[in-house]
Amino acid sequence: MQKFQKSPTDPAFVQDPYPFYAQARGAGDFIWWDDFEMACAVSHKMVHAVLRDKRMGRECPPELAPDIPAHLRPFYDVEDHSMLAIEPPRHTRLRSLVLRAFTSRTVAALGPDIRQLCHELIDMFPNQPFDLLTYYAQPVPVLIIARLLGVPEERADDLLRWSNAMVAMYQARRTPEIEAAAVAATNDFVAFMRGYIQVRRKTPADDLISTLIAAEEDGARLSEDELISTCILLLNAGHEATVHTLGNGTKTLLEQGLREIDEALVEEVIRYDPPLHLFTRWVYEDVTLGGQSFKRGDQIACLLGSANRDSQVYTDADSFDPTRKAPQNNSFGGGIHFCVGAPLARLELQIALEVLFERCPDLRLTEAPVYGDVYHFHGLERLMVSTSR
Repeated sequence: MQKFQKSPTDPAFVQDPYPFYAQARGAGDFIWWDDFEMACAVSHKMVHAVLRDKRMGRECPPELAPDIPAHLRPFYDVEDHSMLAIEPPRHTRLRSLVLRAFTSRTVAALGPDIRQLCHELIDMFPNQPFDLLTYYAQPVPVLIIARLLGVPEERADDLLRWSNAMVAMYQARRTPEIEAAAVAATNDFVAFMRGYIQVRRKTPADDLISTLIAAEEDGARLSEDELISTCILLLNAGHEATVHTLGNGTKTLLEQGLREIDEALVEEVIRYDPPLHLFTRWVYEDVTLGGQSFKRGDQIACLLGSANRDSQVYTDADSFDPTRKAPQNNSFGGGIHFCVGAPLARLELQIALEVLFERCPDLRLTEAPVYGDVYHFHGLERLMVSTSR
């Protein structure tokens, strides 16, 4: 396995990680990334395989579980009940209950709300250059997931602030200050959700929180801690990835001079410059993949951003092709941890882009977009635009 060194906080890498990914794929299906001290699946074939291999998973083997410092315990207490961090049978029970509340009919019914919200936000666009992330890409997903859950919309700013602070824990540039902010946000988020769940227990409504409270699988309801973690996960994941995808996608469309939005274009937006570039799996039993041997307790990083640019799968992979017909990209993960919110994300992206370019045909960049130092996420610091020539 060829070794590579590349700091994920290197400014050149932050702005354009794709040349490094191309170099990595030239070394085979796997590389060893020194900076993460981890084997990485870099080809589409191998990322697809690892994500779906039942001999691997997201939950750390118990004998390798690290001691969590007391000051970080509140954050990891929430993580311990997150669907994203557990395996069957807990994951099976939890995901089954969530899917009952997250049906395709429920998601589809949000379409008119999403469209109306997009129009309302565009009505408030300033007449001078402004940050599209702040005015559009951030409020669309956070308000929609708040409505879906049944959380008061007037708390959207708090939800956004808490979510940003918690998600920062996954970044390569993590510092003690970031950790402290994440723990404080976690405590506030948990206290808010615990109080709001009590309200919904007494006065159920037509929302996801009430549905989750009532949901049962073989008599096993969600515990309150599971319910809190699930709501936090849906808010965090439902906001972070969609904000980056909408921002990155709008940037690409403006640079490419594209305005006509359809499902194929949205799928190419998701493939071309995805919001999440690295997703890990623990190895649960000795296994050989792609000529490489792994032992229980090893970790493998799936480089989703690399898999999506694999020229063995995508013709002219580094070009944006709105008519592309190609195999499924890996941006939403795979296997039992495939993103439960993928249908909602696709719907939000399609409607938000449609309405944006319908209402703002003269939308243009007013400064060169800059990506933030947020790896393993990949998103813009801001997207300064104007709606007039």
